[in-house]
Amino acid sequence: MTTRRNFIKNTTLATATTLSSSNFGFSILHQDKKAEELIIGHGDFKYKVDKSWAKISANSNPIFNCHEMVQDSKGRLIMLGDNVRNNILIFDKSGKLLDFWGTAFPGGHGLTLTKEGGEDFLLIVDCGWYQDKTGKWNPQAGQVLKTDLNGRVIFTIGHPRTIGIYKDNQPFMPTETAVAPNGDIYVADGYGSDYIIQYNSRGQYIRHFGGQHNANKEHNLYNAHGVAIDLRDKNNPVLICTSRDENCFKFFTLDGKFIKRVDLPGMYVCRPVLDAENIYAGVCWSKDANGQKLGGDSGFVTILDKNNKVVSSPGGTAPTYKNGILQATLQATNPIFQHGHDVCVDEDKNLYICQWNANHTAPVKLTRV
Repeated sequence: MTTRRNFIKNTTLATATTLSSSNFGFSILHQDKKAEELIIGHGDFKYKVDKSWAKISANSNPIFNCHEMVQDSKGRLIMLGDNVRNNILIFDKSGKLLDFWGTAFPGGHGLTLTKEGGEDFLLIVDCGWYQDKTGKWNPQAGQVLKTDLNGRVIFTIGHPRTIGIYKDNQPFMPTETAVAPNGDIYVADGYGSDYIIQYNSRGQYIRHFGGQHNANKEHNLYNAHGVAIDLRDKNNPVLICTSRDENCFKFFTLDGKFIKRVDLPGMYVCRPVLDAENIYAGVCWSKDANGQKLGGDSGFVTILDKNNKVVSSPGGTAPTYKNGILQATLQATNPIFQHGHDVCVDEDKNLYICQWNANHTAPVKLTRV
């Protein structure tokens, strides 16, 4: 993988004149004056942008929002969206559409791959928010489903009030799941009541934590949009939870005890995606130089190293630390992404970026150089 990346990088640099804007993490490479390529990122994490990677027709396979993507054991890339004509789109790495299914998830939002007995399964989260024909967003109760890769439902996890842990008027609009090594399922109620709810592998309730009413405020979560199992220390697995409105990740033990937080100023991060020693995340919104939250074509991607230090923010400004503290990361002057929502990492360390509210566009591929 490293040799392949170095070959691409050296070939690109040898045949191009670079017009650089390093503060904003992108370059325009003119190759033989016939084509333009956009290179974004920082340090050892730089990427060539391919916005036309997915080879699909808007007529036959329409998209509202690309929410999340995972890679299965066969190397296929499985995307979840919220268009009920085809909630699930399955691609190969060239962007060719291999299969599609799903007509029952108008709020299709969270997608997690889990393996049992050598077989792949999906945990699909319908957050409850759905977009009608007029473009208006409407709320309803969410749900979590376990399916096989063909869409056969194994079981569902419904509203927590059915087991007495939520009050009747308490909203449940889940956004994400994560699966521990023992099979326990963690559900992030990121658009509802901001709890992380832990179930066993059969969907039976164990405990919940988080929310917004803890005596120790560090235990609180505000827009608990994502959750992931961190196995970088195999002897000490932990849970990483997104507190998006606080621009941070919070780390908990697997039984819900707060450990620490990692602040990401300026970044409204989505779920953490673990690959080798790194954490990747889509940034759905970012801020301007005055610290104001941006709308419109906002957001980028961020990458953390094994020490949870930001090393690259493709589509955003270069990460800067002063006295060990990360300074606010802003988006590039010329936006590359429209609400970065998820990152899928393949075996060559290329990235596939799902975007929300991005004019019905397919995922963007970032080829590592």
